[in-house]
Amino acid sequence: MNKIVKPKVTLVGAGPGDPDLLTIKGVKALAEANVVLYDALANEEILAYAPKKSIKLFVGKRKGCHAYSQDQINQLIVDNALTYGNVVRLKGGDPFIFGRGSEEIEYVESFGIPTVVIPGISSSVAVPANQGISLTKRGVSESFWVITGTTSDRNLSKDVALAAKSTATVVILMGMSKLDQIIALFQNESKGETPVAIIQNGTMPNEKVGFGTIDTIAEVVHKKNLSSPAIIVIGEVVKERNKLKGFYKEFISDKVCARE
Repeated sequence: MNKIVKPKVTLVGAGPGDPDLLTIKGVKALAEANVVLYDALANEEILAYAPKKSIKLFVGKRKGCHAYSQDQINQLIVDNALTYGNVVRLKGGDPFIFGRGSEEIEYVESFGIPTVVIPGISSSVAVPANQGISLTKRGVSESFWVITGTTSDRNLSKDVALAAKSTATVVILMGMSKLDQIIALFQNESKGETPVAIIQNGTMPNEKVGFGTIDTIAEVVHKKNLSSPAIIVIGEVVKERNKLKGFYKEFISDKVCARE
C-alpha cells in the first residue's frame, strides 16, 4: 500500500552567508525535509542539516545566469511537494527582503498546500554589523533605508534618489552594476564626502571590504576589485565604526589641507 503524501512547503531564510547564522528553527525544518530547493546565496554547507536521503536541487539565479526562471521555480516547489511531501525552500538572507518569497508562497497556497515561513537574518543588517557598522546611532542616524539597486526592469530604483536627500543610512542590495549612477545621485545632493562601505561576500571567509566616500569609492572598488554579491552602505555611521574613525578623520583633514 502506497504511503499517502502530505504536501507541505517551508520557506527558510538561510541568513547572510555564514552557516552559523542560520536560525535554530531553520535547522529543525531542514532536518525534516524530503526535498530542499536552494538558492545561489544560500551557503551549501547548510544542506548538511537536511537528511542525506533528501533531494537537494539548486535553483539559484546569478546575474546573467539563471538555473530556472521564477515561474519554473514556483512550479518545481509545487510539483515536489505533491510528489514527495515536505519541501524546504531555502533562500539567502530573509526570504521576504527582495527574495520573492511572498510570490512563491502565494503560488504554493493557490494549490491548497500548507506553508510555513521561517525568517532569516537579513544581509542588509547582518553584513554591516559584522563589520562593526551600526545602521542607526543616537545623534548620527535616526533611520535607515534598505533599497534594491536593480529593479525587475533592470533599472536603478527611484527610491535611491529619495534616500540621497535624507540624513538616513542607506543600504543598497544588488547595486554594484549601478554604482556610477548611485554615486551621481549623491553627488547631486552635495554629499561627496559622505562615508561609504562596500562589503562583498559578507560574513564569509572570502569577505572583501572597501571604505571611502561618495567621491572616492569608485576608485576604491577598482583598486580592490570589488564586485557582486556586495552590499553598499552609505552614511555617517560608516565612519563611526571605531576602527574607521582615524581613517575618515585623516581623509577629511587631508582634503581641507588640499583646499587651503
